[in-house]
Amino acid sequence: MPAGFKRQKTTVTMFQKVDYFFLGAALASLVASVSLWFLVNHEYGVYVGIWVPSILALWVGVRVVLLTAATTNINRRK
Repeated sequence: MPAGFKRQKTTVTMFQKVDYFFLGAALASLVASVSLWFLVNHEYGVYVGIWVPSILALWVGVRVVLLTAATTNINRRK
């Protein structure tokens, strides 16, 4: 490696800021679903409960896109 150049170390952390948003939304949806089930109406609780796996599936999609972009950038530097 030429003098004066440093190799950048890149790390992928377990959770990023965007992950906390999705986890918070899924948890809020779960709490709302259980609350609606017991306090208001069973059907409302089921409807809101369906949101939880949808939010988590969207989270997985976002993670795949972000990790793919990060991996592509690392490979281009080599």
